[in-house]
Amino acid sequence: MKPLPQAWYARPSPIVARELVGCALVHGDLAGMIVETEAYLGPEDKASHARFGPTARTSVMFGPAGRSYVYLCYGVHEMFNIVTNSDGEAGAVLIRAIAPLAGLPDDPSVGRGPGKVTRALGLDRSHDRLDLTHSNDLYVALHATPPKLGIGPRIGVAYAGAWARRKLRFYWRGHPSVTRPNA
Repeated sequence: MKPLPQAWYARPSPIVARELVGCALVHGDLAGMIVETEAYLGPEDKASHARFGPTARTSVMFGPAGRSYVYLCYGVHEMFNIVTNSDGEAGAVLIRAIAPLAGLPDDPSVGRGPGKVTRALGLDRSHDRLDLTHSNDLYVALHATPPKLGIGPRIGVAYAGAWARRKLRFYWRGHPSVTRPNA
């Protein structure tokens, strides 16, 4: 497997989020197939960290594409995102769930949820802002095409009002590693 190029990520977040489903997320000897994602847009998206503009934590979301964005959520869970869009235009995709591919227990729940994704693959904030397009240790590669894709609203962003209801969550329909298969 080889890393996806920067141009692959330099597209709108919803397109990248949809096409990441079925890709392999590789960290060293560990790998999981991405089965669920959520797209986050720029400052207009009330659920996006970019809504306040570039800050010390979120400036990575403004490019370049193909970088990792890892942050601590609720003081407990590390969340792994991939920066998208044109340089200077904020966007990212949250990896919500993975299925075991290599080096992980053969258990569909091992990566079911964004906090479990990072724990399963050994990712933390030290992996923030890494270039995923030129790494042999942390990258995304093409792997499989889901037979049927589900699309729905993002999870856990009710504070964002109408933006919470936007259909920006993509998942491998029927896969046992998806967090909320019918949501």
